[in-house]
Amino acid sequence: MIQLKRAYEPPSPEDGLRILVERLWPRGVKKEKAAIDLWLKEIAPSTELRQWYNHDVEKWPEFRKRYFAELKQRGELLEELKQHIAAGPVTFVFAAKDEVHNSAVVLKEYLEKH
Repeated sequence: MIQLKRAYEPPSPEDGLRILVERLWPRGVKKEKAAIDLWLKEIAPSTELRQWYNHDVEKWPEFRKRYFAELKQRGELLEELKQHIAAGPVTFVFAAKDEVHNSAVVLKEYLEKH
């Protein structure tokens, strides 16, 4: 089971393994308070894709398509994630304000489809 949670929300026991799926550490979040178990920077969208998207909802469909293409190239990291997911509850922690249009949503969708 994959859950999604903003880095600015307090951790809870139901989160299970908390994986930060951002390339950059969330602004203003202290490492102790974030309770991140694993930080997978490399699974996040490339810097170029992240900067191109810039949280512009009009670019969402194309962002999803491009990020899916990037994820296809990250087989080893995806396998690592699948092992963690199989072991118990996992929460993908992200920084974006928009809880519907962000890379963690796309990553979860990709893993659930594959």
